[in-house]
Amino acid sequence: MNSLSVEHMLGIKYLIKDDINLIFKTADNFKKIINQPIKKVPSLRDVTIANLFFENSTRTKLSFELAEKRLSADVINFSSASSSVKKGETLLDTVNNILAMKVDIVVMRHPNPGASVFLSRNIKAKIINAGDGTHEHPTQALLDSYSIREKYGIVEGKKIVIIGDILHSRVALSNIYCLKKLGADVGVCGPSTLMPKYLDSLGVKHFSNLNSALNWCDVANVLRIQLERQDVQLFPSLREYSNVYGINKNVLDNLNKNITIMHPGPINRGVELTSDVADSEHSIILDQVENGVAIRMAVLYLLSLKK
Repeated sequence: MNSLSVEHMLGIKYLIKDDINLIFKTADNFKKIINQPIKKVPSLRDVTIANLFFENSTRTKLSFELAEKRLSADVINFSSASSSVKKGETLLDTVNNILAMKVDIVVMRHPNPGASVFLSRNIKAKIINAGDGTHEHPTQALLDSYSIREKYGIVEGKKIVIIGDILHSRVALSNIYCLKKLGADVGVCGPSTLMPKYLDSLGVKHFSNLNSALNWCDVANVLRIQLERQDVQLFPSLREYSNVYGINKNVLDNLNKNITIMHPGPINRGVELTSDVADSEHSIILDQVENGVAIRMAVLYLLSLKK
């Protein structure tokens, strides 16, 4: 398979396993390039990409922008905070005005689930979903699975537990889709109030006890508590959450095996992870950041080939 089966990168649920493997294979080549003295290739020269971020972002926005520049694309950055969206302009009007500048690819983060799907049905540019509400974050899931593949050589058969605020996390849902398509065993762990009702339909294990989850898994992908998305308090306090579900060095030392720690960022140090875990030899968090650029280069390049 030499091309993606999809026209846009809207969510992992729209991809087939061959798409994921093609993205990984392409990312392998780009990772070699970005570790060379000359890190730039002309693959997307004369391609114009607009980064539309209607929500705050640091890592994802910088990662996409760096990936675009490594591919020699022309880049437009858009922030809703300083735009006509504040004056009442609709999403479609905003995007159509940007497309009038002859933009080829739109990378968009939006607080509303389904915003990227809506755009893909109404405009001609390629759309990459950089996170839509609590729905999906496909490139994060791809870089997470790619990082597991890099660590272990394979994803199939590995046991990955996702720990934390599953209910409000677009990263969790995309990771579950991606890992299941690649043949991994997936579990989730956290307070029952932070578990969505649809989990049973996804075929994942549910752990209420942290030590049970960590003793079961090869990899723990730890999520932060998304207080900004919670309308009501779903657990007594961050201190109590940390006492029950936080991972510190003592927790890891008491396991009967070594496991790998991941985190999509930003880390709330001292809540879900202590610094001596986040910065330890168990952690591949910085590898995830590096792999994010290669994965996003691969996605941008492969979508640009779709005419």
